Amino acid sequence: MTEIALVLFAVFSVLMVLGVPIGVALGFSGAAAIAMANQDAPLLGLMAIPQNFYAGIAKYPLLAIPMFVLVGSIFDRSGVAARLVNLAVAIFGRGPGVLPMVAILVAMFLGGISGSGPACAAAVGGVMVVAMRNAGYPPAFNATVIGAAAATDILIPPSVAFIIYSVLVPGASVPALFAAGIVPGVMVGLALIIPAIWLSHRHGMGRNEASLPRPPFWRSLRQAVWGIAAPILILGGMRMGWFTPTEAAVVAVYYGLFVGMVVYRTIRVRDLFGIFREAAELSAIILLVVALASIFAYALSTMSIIDPLARAISASGMNEYLVLALVVLLLVVFGMFLDGISIFLIFVPLLLPIAEVFGWDPVWFGVLLTLNVALGQFTPPLAVNLMVSCRLAGVHMQATMPWVGWFLAALFAVMAMVIAWPQLALWMPQQLGY
Repeated sequence: MTEIALVLFAVFSVLMVLGVPIGVALGFSGAAAIAMANQDAPLLGLMAIPQNFYAGIAKYPLLAIPMFVLVGSIFDRSGVAARLVNLAVAIFGRGPGVLPMVAILVAMFLGGISGSGPACAAAVGGVMVVAMRNAGYPPAFNATVIGAAAATDILIPPSVAFIIYSVLVPGASVPALFAAGIVPGVMVGLALIIPAIWLSHRHGMGRNEASLPRPPFWRSLRQAVWGIAAPILILGGMRMGWFTPTEAAVVAVYYGLFVGMVVYRTIRVRDLFGIFREAAELSAIILLVVALASIFAYALSTMSIIDPLARAISASGMNEYLVLALVVLLLVVFGMFLDGISIFLIFVPLLLPIAEVFGWDPVWFGVLLTLNVALGQFTPPLAVNLMVSCRLAGVHMQATMPWVGWFLAALFAVMAMVIAWPQLALWMPQQLGY
């Protein structure tokens, strides 16, 4: 088994270094390990590959992923973000630090609709980049704020990451994970506001903001009410038992199309093909990676590659907080280079036995892993959210480095609080009976 484990991780590492797509690297390395383990009956052993490829995506909760991805594309083009921004400015007024705060609040709100960080960065950035630049904020700072703000979407339900985690961990249901993400997600958003406002005042940014007109409140509220109603419909409908999370995604699609095509009239019939194609491509990539990762996970679990490691850590006498610190460090490092879904698919099968050894709650552990993924979404060099916001702001990612550290520190502070007080994540699911 030691030789098989070495083959599994060696093939995966070599393929990643060569630039092979993450899904192909996972599937091919898993297939190589399975073939090596079944040398006496290779054809019979290799039958596990197509079986697990199909089983990896033949799961009901995964049906929600294409729909929530489509919701993100629809609301990106519906004009909801612009109207929410106007309402937030009407409430908070003008002044240094207000527009960055508005960008974060609107991103948090959009997180209750689609749960896609890059889609949120595109929607909020499309509105806020120009507004913040005109108010005197540097483009690199604007890109950093929007990239960090969009990271809240992976925590605030609905969340594609939570759906994938629930498929990988049977003891964590989608409703429980959605409920568990609310408090930490809001805490992350509020924590990000602190450096945004402090840096604005410290560096004298946003001086032109006070001279800009303030939108009238009641008109802004009337225009934004359809966007405000979206998360209430999605999350409230799930809580009331009107529909499951998967059905909620379909309801959100129809609601978004109604708002975009009938109410705001920002989406035309000829725009639908582009929206559907964009969502289909992204959904296909996600589900293909999930299917190929199932082969990798099968190789890990069936051949008992991870169990000896978990037992060794348990027998070593290491303090659980030291183990947690090592887990966080591991995920932070890999989060700089891998997207969130890949991190879940690679590391959840590796880390779950360790979590079981220490008796960590699977829902709390899922929130902790998702916090690490959120951090990776705006940590260079990959930083998918930051990549989108930098493109919109017209700056290179290197230019954001002086600002990124402050927002990472804010997220680390929230992560430390969730580790120290697990009830921050578990209180809401307990109150709702999940």
